[in-house]
Amino acid sequence: MSTNSEALARLQDYRRSIDNFDAALIHILAERFRVTKAVGALKASADLPPSDPNREAEQVARLRALAKSADLDPDFAEKFLEFVIREVIQHHKQAASK
Repeated sequence: MSTNSEALARLQDYRRSIDNFDAALIHILAERFRVTKAVGALKASADLPPSDPNREAEQVARLRALAKSADLDPDFAEKFLEFVIREVIQHHKQAASK
């Protein structure tokens, strides 16, 4: 059994790891949105629709499989991806209206 001070030290280590993961996620999302912004500009200049349901379905299936292989709840991964996709589509619609 750990002592209280050992548990608190371990908790601090876990929290530092979580903070590092959160920072990495933010930077990865920022990079992803930079690329999807370029996609939106390309779609707008080529008069392509802001969303691609076939691509979105492929991505959902791919990320569900990745989540499963990573021992992450596929439903959570799908919800997260759907949230990101909705945001990307909004950006694409804004690019198309400019």
